[in-house]
Amino acid sequence: MIWSKEETLSREEMNALQLERLRETVRRVYDKVPAYRQKMIEAGVSPEDIKELSDLARLPFVTKQDMRDNYPFGLFAVPKDKLVRIHASSGTTGKPTVVGYTEADLDTWTECVARIACAGGAAPTDVAQICFGYGMFTGALGLHYGLEKIGAAIVPSSTGNSEKQIMYMKDFGTTLLVATPSYALRLAEVAREMGIDPKTDLNVKIGLVGSELLTDAMREEMHKVWGEDMLVTSNYGMSELMGPGVSGECEHICGMHINEDFFIPEIINPETGQVLPEGEWGELVITCIKKEALPLIRYRTKDITRLHYRRCKCGRTTCRMENLTGRSDDMLKIRGVNVFPSQIEEVVLSVEGLGPHYEIIVEREGYNDKLTVRVELATHTDSFKTLETIEKSVRGKLKVMLGLDAKVKLESPNTLARFEGKAKRVKDLRPKA
Repeated sequence: MIWSKEETLSREEMNALQLERLRETVRRVYDKVPAYRQKMIEAGVSPEDIKELSDLARLPFVTKQDMRDNYPFGLFAVPKDKLVRIHASSGTTGKPTVVGYTEADLDTWTECVARIACAGGAAPTDVAQICFGYGMFTGALGLHYGLEKIGAAIVPSSTGNSEKQIMYMKDFGTTLLVATPSYALRLAEVAREMGIDPKTDLNVKIGLVGSELLTDAMREEMHKVWGEDMLVTSNYGMSELMGPGVSGECEHICGMHINEDFFIPEIINPETGQVLPEGEWGELVITCIKKEALPLIRYRTKDITRLHYRRCKCGRTTCRMENLTGRSDDMLKIRGVNVFPSQIEEVVLSVEGLGPHYEIIVEREGYNDKLTVRVELATHTDSFKTLETIEKSVRGKLKVMLGLDAKVKLESPNTLARFEGKAKRVKDLRPKA
C-alpha cells in the first residue's frame, strides 16, 4: 500500500518541491540560527546563492560535534516555548545530542513513519508489538505514532522481560514486530526455551526492524527462526534527523525508499567531502527541508550506502538507499586492513553449526594488532572433530573476506551477551592514541 501521493511524484515534480523547501530552510536557519549563519559566512555562501538543487553542495556540512558544541538548543530555529517534545541521545561518548519537535514536526514525523510502515507491509488490521525502549530514544515513540496513524493496534511492550513479551504475542495475536534484528532473534530464542515455536505457535508475519544494521545474512537468520513467509524489512532514521521514518524498504526488498519531500540525500567521499554520482558507495549526507525546530543542513550521518533513482516495482518513484554496509566510524583498522563488523557477521551466519551471536575483540601485542572472534555454537557438542571443522571453516572464510587471519574462539550456547537495544559487538582494547 502506498500511503501518500508524494511517494509517486515525477522526478521533475520532486526536484521542484525540494528546491522550494531547501531555499526556504536555508533562509530560515541563516536568519534564526547564529551558529549556522557563521558557518555559511565562513564558507562564503548566502541564502541568495541557492538557485538550484546542485547549489546544495556549496553549503557547509553539519556534524554531531556541531550539535554537542551548541548543546542543548544552540542549533534550534525556534524558541524553546514552541517545543512540544524533547529527545536526547545517551551521551555515553560526550555531551548528548538534543533534538526537539514543534507540533508540526510531530505531524511530519508521524506522516513519514506511516509511509515506511505501509511500504514494509503494515496494515490497519495489524497488532503491532513495539519492542524498542520507550524514553529519550526516538525509535519507540516514532514507530508507535506512525503505526497508530495507519490504524494498527499498538502493544507498547518496550524492551526487557522477554518471557512476558512472548506471552503478549501469543495472547494478543501480535502480527507485526518492531525491534532491533538482534532482539528479534533473542525473542525467538526465548520462545523456543518456553516450548513455543515462533513459526507455528505465534502469528507474527511482519518484522519492521531498525536501529541496527540488517545484513542479508541476518535477514536469512530471521526467516529461519520466524518463518520463511515473514516479511522482514529494514527502516532507517536517526534522532538528529527526526528519528525513524527517513527511509524504509518495501516488500520487494530492493533498497530503502527515502521520503524525499522531507529529506534530500547525498553521497560523499568521506575523506574529501566530494559529492559522488548515483550508484557509488560513500557516506550518506541528509538535509532536512521540512523541519521547524531542528532543520539540519547537510548532516554527515557516517553511514555507508549508495543511492538509486530508478522507479521501483512497488510504484514508488522516490530515491532508494541501499542497505548500509556499516558506518565510517565503526570501521576497524586492523594491520592496515579496513574491517567492518558486518563482514564478520556475514561469515558467522554462513557457517552451519553456529548461532547468530558473536563478539569481536581487537587487542595489540607489541606493534601488532590481534583479532579474535568469539562465536556461539548453535547446539552443544563434545565432538572435537566437529569443533575443529567449524573453527577451520570460520577462520578460512574470515581470511577470504577480510584478507587477514583471525583467532576464532567457539563458545557454548547461551554464553555471549544478549541485547534488547542496539547490540554491542566490538571490544577494541588497543591503547588510544
